[in-house]
Amino acid sequence: MRVSMVPHNPAWRHEFQREAERVSAAVGSVAVTAYHVGSTAIPTVYAKPIIDILLVVQDLAALDEKQPEMEALGYEARGEYGIPGRRFFRRDDKHGDRTHQVHAFEDGSPQIARHLAFRDYMIAHPETAQEYSDLKRELAAQHPNDIEAYMDGKNEFIQEVDKRAAQEEI
Repeated sequence: MRVSMVPHNPAWRHEFQREAERVSAAVGSVAVTAYHVGSTAIPTVYAKPIIDILLVVQDLAALDEKQPEMEALGYEARGEYGIPGRRFFRRDDKHGDRTHQVHAFEDGSPQIARHLAFRDYMIAHPETAQEYSDLKRELAAQHPNDIEAYMDGKNEFIQEVDKRAAQEEI
């Protein structure tokens, strides 16, 4: 997967809303709510143009039964994909470029609060968001064809922001 950063696009909010409605309709009553997370949810930061949807569900086993419905929307199911208690789905366009990712957690999972706190902290602290944006652009330039190295390069920064965001919530 090529790592490329683009400036924030206000249309991402509308794309999230459209896609969240499609996903929620596909999984029906299993869905509790959906949130826009990831860099496309943070105004002013550069991002990979991939819409991240945090889907809160009643039950992961019930969501697993909806895999055919997610596949009908063009999503590939990847299981936990490195995060226990998550179901991860990804969708690519006809050119093979990633366009959407769904991170599903059961209602009450601490991962939900963590993702939302990170997003909200970045929105509330534009100077930190700018640092993150700059870091992501540097990493993308250094590792344009190595998504793992790009992700590893962001990890320490994300963990630090997670700590700050958790302290601010208290």
